[in-house]
Amino acid sequence: MKRHVFVLVLLAAGWSGAAAVAAAVTQVRAVGIEADESGAAISLSLSAKAAYRVVTTRNPARIALTLHHARPASGLLLPQPQGMVTGVTSQPQSNGDLRLTILLAHSMPVALNWDNSTRSAATLVLRLQSGARRLVEAAHAPRETGRDVVIAVDAGHGGEDPGATGHAGIHEKDVVLAIARSLARRINSEPGMRAVLTRDRDEFLSLRERIRRARVAKADLFISIHADSIANSTVSGSSVYVLSEKGATSEAARWLAERENAADLMGGVSLADKGNTLASVLLDLSQSATISSSTNAAQSVLGALEGVGLVRKAQVQEARFVVLKSPDIPSMLVETAYISNPAEERRLRNPAQQAALADAVFTGLRSYFADNPPQGTRFALARGAHPVTEPAGSGAPGA
Repeated sequence: MKRHVFVLVLLAAGWSGAAAVAAAVTQVRAVGIEADESGAAISLSLSAKAAYRVVTTRNPARIALTLHHARPASGLLLPQPQGMVTGVTSQPQSNGDLRLTILLAHSMPVALNWDNSTRSAATLVLRLQSGARRLVEAAHAPRETGRDVVIAVDAGHGGEDPGATGHAGIHEKDVVLAIARSLARRINSEPGMRAVLTRDRDEFLSLRERIRRARVAKADLFISIHADSIANSTVSGSSVYVLSEKGATSEAARWLAERENAADLMGGVSLADKGNTLASVLLDLSQSATISSSTNAAQSVLGALEGVGLVRKAQVQEARFVVLKSPDIPSMLVETAYISNPAEERRLRNPAQQAALADAVFTGLRSYFADNPPQGTRFALARGAHPVTEPAGSGAPGA
């Protein structure tokens, strides 16, 4: 495509003096944009990696990128509208963060990753899909026209495994089941969406069994609900996790070792009769797309959770949780709150607060599927979308 290239160097009024140049503050040195009507690539050159938060909206279509404890370098050169990028603004926040808002001609899925190939200390890249819209789906999901998106809602722990226990004796397994049930009810009340609970009673499930039940349900997305504890009882807030690349690598090795039993990967394509190289390629293609999709969905949920309380981690986290290791189902784990914090423990056992958390997670999920409708679903029909192939090697955001 024909690209328009320009560089934006930012300066915001009010940043001056010794405090503004403290070593702990990340400087935004430049923003480069390549854009036409079908897509865009936006790169931020920073003095160091910084925690970030991304919120996307459809009406108006824009991306709000907030960098933690950051400021513009020097000078101000805002670009003229080019391609689908209709404007860029920057605004320092009262808490020392910096918000960069990218205005768009129309909404489009966005993926973020750190580019380690540049000489810059840190380059954060936002990519908006060029050409046709991406449809993110589990490869084994049903494809009948107008179907509901299927979301596997997993209440962590259960049965002989109580999970964390709060100061008042409240067990994690009980509050997360209540939140999961509330989330499932909210999902099932929305046309075009259907929830499947991995457990709907107090029972123990192995981590692999939770994944298996999601696959049997032909889930488009898997979300595991938790309420963890930590030694410091003052810690509070929500966090959202996706599978790390190291976790994906170890899982690929397991699938290859057990490939004679892996008959349902990639839409029923068995790995049993594939050589090592081809089997590895199939797994890499599937897992790369899945991690990218998981991160986009997790960003949407994290943004929605901000509306109901403190978010402890301002960006999607990466971990090697076994329960997230399905190679072809986008998956996330939500730590709704810390049950070790007495105030949060009280909120977690409050049905109104449970419903508020469930509604926030639902809002994030609905927004994600509206922008990333799987093939054959009501969401896809509503957007008039057509199936395309998720490109291999899509980068997962995160520091």
